[in-house]
Amino acid sequence: MKGIVFYGSLGKFTWRMLATVLGGQGVVVFLGALVARGVGLAQGDDNAHAWLWVGIGLAVLCFLAAGAMRRPWGVTLGWLIQVVTFVSAVVVPAMLGVGLIFTVLWVGSLVLCHRVERQVAERDRVAGADSTAR
Repeated sequence: MKGIVFYGSLGKFTWRMLATVLGGQGVVVFLGALVARGVGLAQGDDNAHAWLWVGIGLAVLCFLAAGAMRRPWGVTLGWLIQVVTFVSAVVVPAMLGVGLIFTVLWVGSLVLCHRVERQVAERDRVAGADSTAR
C-alpha cells in the first residue's frame, strides 16, 4: 500500500493525525491499565500493581510518541506501540479490540493523509504553473 511508512519524515498533516491517534490511544491504554489492576486484584494476582505500572508506562509512551511524530523515528515508535498494544491483550483480552481499532486508525491515517498531502502538493504545483504562465 502506498503511504505506509515505517521510518522517515512525514508531512505536517500526516504527523498531526498520527499524533492525535496516539493521544487517544494513550488515554484508552491508561484505562486498560486500570482494568488490568482491578481484575488482578479481584483474582488475587500478585502482579496487579505491576500491570498498572506497565500500562501507565505504555500510556506515557503513547504520549511521548505523539510528540515525536515530527522526527523520522517517531513513526517507527508508533508502529512499536501498535504491536505492544496487541501484546497487552495477554493481560486484558479486551485490549485486542483496542489494538485492532487503533491500528486501523493508524494505518488509515498514514494512507489517507499521504494521499491528501500528495493532492495538495499537486494542486499547489498546478497553481504555481498557472501563475507563472500569466
